[in-house]
Amino acid sequence: MSATASVVAAASTVTGNIGGLAYGLAAIGPGIGVGIIFGMGVQAIARQPEAEQTAFRYMLIGFALVEALALIGFVVPFVFKS
Repeated sequence: MSATASVVAAASTVTGNIGGLAYGLAAIGPGIGVGIIFGMGVQAIARQPEAEQTAFRYMLIGFALVEALALIGFVVPFVFKS
């Protein structure tokens, strides 16, 4: 059993509701992803200001995809709630 599964199993035995913990764990990845996307986007614009429009467009597309993962992580505990 992985460490994440162990934490979820322990939380479910203690609280009986793992929805909050599951969303907290699911929000870590998108949070890191958004930071990387915008950090690298700012660096790209600083290095090549003439490509600002293209870099900004790709930043927004990446942000939308990463935030979709966060929303999926929010919905999944409610779908599989027993």
